[in-house]
Amino acid sequence: MMDLDPRLYENVSVSDNDVRNIVLSYLMHNCFKETAETFLSSTGLKLPVDYSVNVDKRKAIFNSVLEGNALKAIELTEELAPNLLENDMDLHFDLLSLHFIELVRSRKCTEALEFGQKKLTSFGKVPKYVEKLEDFMALLAYEEPEKSPMFHLLSPEYRQNVADSLNRAVLAHANLPAYSSLERVVQQATVVRQYLQQEVGKVTSLRFLPAIFFEGLSEQVKAQLVNSSEMVPPLQAIGRDLQSA
Repeated sequence: MMDLDPRLYENVSVSDNDVRNIVLSYLMHNCFKETAETFLSSTGLKLPVDYSVNVDKRKAIFNSVLEGNALKAIELTEELAPNLLENDMDLHFDLLSLHFIELVRSRKCTEALEFGQKKLTSFGKVPKYVEKLEDFMALLAYEEPEKSPMFHLLSPEYRQNVADSLNRAVLAHANLPAYSSLERVVQQATVVRQYLQQEVGKVTSLRFLPAIFFEGLSEQVKAQLVNSSEMVPPLQAIGRDLQSA
């Protein structure tokens, strides 16, 4: 059994290439192609073929959801990953619901009601969707749905969650990892932290694991991640912490 004292592992070295590949996989997984290209030119890495597969099409799908254009996202998804939505009822429901929500946001209530009756009624026969459908339909009762108890459905975070779920599903459909290496590292670090807390009662010196990996990057690369024009919030936050350290 491994020793539970995290201080014993503080000096364990991590390969620079492992660090860079973790960053690269995160960038390509989330369709940050331009940032990935800059990162590649700075590190001298070569882009693995799997990472580049359909990244532009995935990015178009991802951005369509973030912009609230769910029907466009559905169309592009059916082109890139045939039968995906047909076989993933939950995801199809989320996308159709997102379009309904955007109609309500635009105050197109009659159109939203017609769309709901045409596209969402069939989901009402499935118990797990009933409560969600009630929340969506309840938005129609408010002149300002943004101030309703269901306001979170109109938030950018809701779109982001749907976009992330769709991106993972498209990747899995192409037999690629549904989660990036960085996300796996965070998940594993969380499990280890929880285990140590249970076994020892407290963790005396377990640092945030992704930050440890990023310490191996040059100041130039850290700055590029922080200042990237693309949306890379987790990497930007880590980079800022390291620059200020």
